[in-house]
Amino acid sequence: MKEKAVVLIVAHPDDETLWAGGTVLSHPLWKCYILCLCRGSDTERAPRFYNALEVFKSEGIMGDLYDGPEQKPLDEKDIAGAIMDLIPAKHFDLIISHNPSGEYTRHLRHEEVSKAIINLWYTGRIDATELWTFAYEDGNKRYYPRPVENAAIYLTLMKRIWRRKYSIITETYGFEKNSFEAKTSPKAEAFWQFTDPYVAKKWLKNGGVPA
Repeated sequence: MKEKAVVLIVAHPDDETLWAGGTVLSHPLWKCYILCLCRGSDTERAPRFYNALEVFKSEGIMGDLYDGPEQKPLDEKDIAGAIMDLIPAKHFDLIISHNPSGEYTRHLRHEEVSKAIINLWYTGRIDATELWTFAYEDGNKRYYPRPVENAAIYLTLMKRIWRRKYSIITETYGFEKNSFEAKTSPKAEAFWQFTDPYVAKKWLKNGGVPA
């Protein structure tokens, strides 16, 4: 396995674990910086996020973008500004983040963060060699989110890796075993892969679904 400088950018504490935790745990040589944009002032979830970072042996930081239950849209400039305030000023081999279509039906913050990330990469404000976006779908709420089998990258997690991931969800974050988070916790993880920001921008215009 090759050492990589990786930045994992998510909307909420636990997104990093649900959608990419097994991948991070499977690549111990990655130098992973995990950036969470919401809930920085949440007295329950913020400490648990930093505890999760210790399990991942990663550095990271939290922002505090508005994340009320009514999910009012945020201005992309505010999201982009928060990202640029929090992300280290360096070159990354890889960005990992949300997909423009989200991981399930539907979460506005996930979609907004993805859009901001793709545009920041496209305009060169984030310096990175490639971008992976989470590849999951829930059949329009018919089932829990599943990894997309025909995604560019599909990683079936080793049992010990999945158990560690599951323990972060249920023990570190404290979600009950009958919770959405625990029942979702995919045993495989999938990503759409981009090495050209122009292609990612086209993907964004298509809503983050295959053409």
